[in-house]
Amino acid sequence: MQIDSGFIESVFSYAYSSVSNYMNNTAAYAVSLVIAFIVFAILLSLLVVLFVYLFGWGERKIMARIQSRHGPTYVGKFGILQNMADVVKLLSKEHIIPDQSDKPLFQMVLPIIYALFMMILAFIPFTGGFVGIGSTISLLVIFALLSFSPLLLFLAGWTSGNKFGSISAQRSVMVMVSYEIPMLLVVVAVAMLAHSFSLINIVNAQGTLWFAILMPIGFIVFFITMLAELERPPFDVREADNELIAGWLTDVSAPYYSLALFLDYTRMFVGTLLISILFLGGWGGPSFLPAFAWIFIKVIALSVFIIIIRATTVRMKIDRILRTGWTYMIALSVLNLIATFLIFAK
Repeated sequence: MQIDSGFIESVFSYAYSSVSNYMNNTAAYAVSLVIAFIVFAILLSLLVVLFVYLFGWGERKIMARIQSRHGPTYVGKFGILQNMADVVKLLSKEHIIPDQSDKPLFQMVLPIIYALFMMILAFIPFTGGFVGIGSTISLLVIFALLSFSPLLLFLAGWTSGNKFGSISAQRSVMVMVSYEIPMLLVVVAVAMLAHSFSLINIVNAQGTLWFAILMPIGFIVFFITMLAELERPPFDVREADNELIAGWLTDVSAPYYSLALFLDYTRMFVGTLLISILFLGGWGGPSFLPAFAWIFIKVIALSVFIIIIRATTVRMKIDRILRTGWTYMIALSVLNLIATFLIFAK
């Protein structure tokens, strides 16, 4: 396995040349490496915050337009500051921990889940050079990390001490597990087509034709399974209001709920990035726009489409969701894998 990051290397080189005159080589190396990772972490955090804020605002505006409502209007131009007002309101309220909860775990689970997705983002390249850890097996690492999310989401509901939160967490885990298998089968087909587990190599392999065109069945299956993994409609059994109140978030107070919303939108960022990289050519595009712009255009287009799905579809019943995952999605993913091997494997 090789690990490489053009961006971190360039920041490291600049920092090392600046501090090496003031300390010995070992100290300069350590300080420069820390500086490089801090710079990358700050830029990555700014990108996440920007996406979360704009997606939250855009989701409310687009859904309002579809449903013939105004949506956010008064706070800032076009209501752009409404999310900021909501954040201030949520964070200003009291943080309450349920008496029956497992208090240490209950308070740790959501921050751990968020740290997990930030770690995943460190392996996702935004361009050929801007990546935290450009590993040759980054695809495997990302989906290995994603496999922990069902367990952590279950803990988020179970540690609350509320039976409704626990039942909702179990339902979420059942859905996520049933859709992870076809997702992984599609990922295997993508790696087979690109002859690599490196996300950078997968993007480079789509220089002439996107994988969404070469394997349309795989693209559709991956998109649907990613919606299920992100708990987006019509797979949002977590928020089956007439059954489970607010799912595994029923007992969280306002500050913790703001973190949960931030986590949901960060998961959306991760999901749309993976779809863009694996099937839509990532940062590839005509040279009249920079590579960075192309991947964000694709992420925005996917996000808008996912919002439209939320506004125009109804929630599926849990039995239909599971039946769809274990029968149709697995069958289609196996068909896609066989077709990819027969047609493209060399």
